[in-house]
Amino acid sequence: MLQTEFEFTLPRGYVDKEGNLQKQGTMRLATAMDEIAPLRDPRVTANQAYLAVILLARVITKLGSLPDVNTGVIEKLFSADFAYLQDFYRRVNENGTAKVSTTCPECNHNFEVDLGQPGG
Repeated sequence: MLQTEFEFTLPRGYVDKEGNLQKQGTMRLATAMDEIAPLRDPRVTANQAYLAVILLARVITKLGSLPDVNTGVIEKLFSADFAYLQDFYRRVNENGTAKVSTTCPECNHNFEVDLGQPGG
C-alpha cells in the first residue's frame, strides 16, 4: 500500500500564540495541483522564494495541536525548521519515504535512518 502521509519532528519547533512549542507534525505527498496552483499566487509572482511557503502550507496536514497550518504559520517557523521541512518535502516526494540508507563508518553495518523522527 502506498504511504501518502509522513510524520516529522521539527528540530526547533513552532511557538504558537500561547507560547506552546509545537514540534510533531504530518506531511502528505504533494499533488500536481499543489505544485502548480502557487505559481498563480501574486506573492510568488512578486517573490519566487515564497513558493516554498505556500507549498509547505498546502501539504502539512498537522502541526502539534494547531487547528490549521497556513502560510502565516510557515512564515513564523525558525529558519532551521523551514529548511528541515523543505528537505523533508523533497525526500518524501522524490523517494516516497523519509528513510535513508546509510552505513556505519566503523563496522560497515548497513541500516536505515528515519529522518522524520528525532535521533533517526
